[in-house]
Amino acid sequence: MELLLTILMLAGAVALIVTPLWRHGHGTATDRPEVVAAEAAKDAKYREIVDTELDFRTGKLTERDFRTIDGALRGEAIELARRLDAERRRE
Repeated sequence: MELLLTILMLAGAVALIVTPLWRHGHGTATDRPEVVAAEAAKDAKYREIVDTELDFRTGKLTERDFRTIDGALRGEAIELARRLDAERRRE
């Protein structure tokens, strides 16, 4: 019984992960240049946030500098995510 429950939970998790990827891969309106550009900008901003966290953890940034930069980057990331949502709603 536990094995069956585990398999069902695993199948549900896989379905949740694969569904958005499957939809995106079928040439939908998300291929519009505006959406692609917004996704790329959001992803780049997220990488900047991760890089800043790494710089702080390795001692390249003081806590004060980290908080200032991190706050600005997260604000920009929020704006980019809102822009991406707006572009996706236009589809």
